[in-house]
Amino acid sequence: MSDELNEAEAPRVNPFSGSEVLEILREREWLVGEASAEQTAWCERAAFLLGAQVEDRAGLAKLLSFVFYYDAAETLERMESHLVMSRYAARDVLRQFSLSLLDGEPLTPERFSEIITAMKDSMEPRGRELFHPIRLALTGHSGDGALDRVILLLDLAAALPFAVPVKGARVRVVEFCSRLD
Repeated sequence: MSDELNEAEAPRVNPFSGSEVLEILREREWLVGEASAEQTAWCERAAFLLGAQVEDRAGLAKLLSFVFYYDAAETLERMESHLVMSRYAARDVLRQFSLSLLDGEPLTPERFSEIITAMKDSMEPRGRELFHPIRLALTGHSGDGALDRVILLLDLAAALPFAVPVKGARVRVVEFCSRLD
């Protein structure tokens, strides 16, 4: 019994590499032809950030799909979206987060952390009240912390020439906010 608890508490090992991310991108036709050095580096980063968050290759492909497919109108038609946006201070969270992105600076891990820290210092919402509206606006889903890792890949992917253009964080949040009633 003790060994079972220790295994459950141990961090999950990342079984995925950048080459497996490249395979998924090619299978889904998000990347056509040979990958550039920058695209290969992005795939390595994606494997590093997302690999330990999922149980299998299908889970990795699903998280990658949140990078390459985004439709704010479709997101806002789902019941999940209405539930998230009806929670306490959801629109205030989204408003403050959106204002932080308007300067056009890329959303790097450091910048994301700075924005979240500033929001925690100036706002009451914590936990899901803070993170779910942001995740919803940027990935189309409210989910768990794995989506924060997807968010960290958006602006890097948007700067690269993939077969499917990736919408960066700023574009996504503006599209989402413009569709709110």
